Amino acid sequence: MKVTISHIKADIGSLPGHSIVDEKVMSKIQDYIEDHGKNLISDFRMAHVGDDAQITMVHTKGIDSPEIHELAWNAFKAGTEVAKKLGLYGAGQDLLKDSFSGNLKGMGPGVAEMEINERPSEPFIVYMMDKTEPGAFNLPIYKMFADPFNTPGLVIDEAMHSGFRFEVWDVIEHRAIFLDTPEDLYDLLALIGSKEKYVIKRVYTKKANKKLPEENVAVISTDKLSLIAGKYVGKDDPAAVVRIQSGLPAAGESLEAFAFPYLVSGWMRGSFNGPLMPVAMKDAKMTRFDGPPRVVALGYVLKSGKLEGPVDMFDDPAFDYARRVAGELTDHIRRMGPFEPHRLPDQEMEYTTLPIVMEKLKDRFVDIEKETVAK
Repeated sequence: MKVTISHIKADIGSLPGHSIVDEKVMSKIQDYIEDHGKNLISDFRMAHVGDDAQITMVHTKGIDSPEIHELAWNAFKAGTEVAKKLGLYGAGQDLLKDSFSGNLKGMGPGVAEMEINERPSEPFIVYMMDKTEPGAFNLPIYKMFADPFNTPGLVIDEAMHSGFRFEVWDVIEHRAIFLDTPEDLYDLLALIGSKEKYVIKRVYTKKANKKLPEENVAVISTDKLSLIAGKYVGKDDPAAVVRIQSGLPAAGESLEAFAFPYLVSGWMRGSFNGPLMPVAMKDAKMTRFDGPPRVVALGYVLKSGKLEGPVDMFDDPAFDYARRVAGELTDHIRRMGPFEPHRLPDQEMEYTTLPIVMEKLKDRFVDIEKETVAK
């Protein structure tokens, strides 16, 4: 029997601003799942990063299960009621609909789930980001599964040597493409370098992988809240589930992709570029300029529908250097204030207040050829 790992997250309120999820909200979500999920799921864990509550569940209902999605939706609704009573900021922010309609697609919460054939040992890592967008996973997922400088197993592990297949979504035009590495490597990079438009959704092994042929081994949540809501309601704060070991990137190869604090879009008001800082969950609260953007990694082993863990993988001095560099980059780029490239370009500011400013000023623009004297 196949087993499904479903990771579902939502921002339903935080304190004091967009900093961290209140423990009372987390407890309510957990209590709801314990009370209502007994006949649906075999195990689950709760986590948080910044203002996002996160649920990792194991079950046999498959992906896009109405029962599993409704369980998460109702748990978030219960947590929202607590957030409202406490007066938390942004209570229910990611719940964009009034009632559940059979599937969480387009309703606000982020979903990353995969149906798998469970191996004798099934280790995986859940990566959770805050204050950034789904395309923030493009670089590290590429490095894990396609860059031999990050993942030497691509060169020296026979099972990995044939490479992987990437499913890339065009989140603007709502279309997808499958690209193989190393065959389509340059084509893949041509797309995913435009991270606001092209987003890695899934990674699969190839048929030639002798240990795990034709299996989904990584999945990323991809919904863009601005496109769902038609206005700015926060960045998507994506999550990913990445299987590791035995014909796949080792734990250390997967984590190594975050040792370099690369720049991502999001941060303050979802409108700025900043470094992604790998942190332990205890340090995943948003402070400086509502950030900087952060990523948490929780490691699990799945066995017969039960989870062992998590291990807080970035709770390690080995990542102190990455955190220090992220702090230095924060100092550097913050000095630019509202100027690009710290502030995002106009096309990524479409759902912020910038269009309102442009509408206000439109009648004050003049033709350069006709008006040469400042007024």
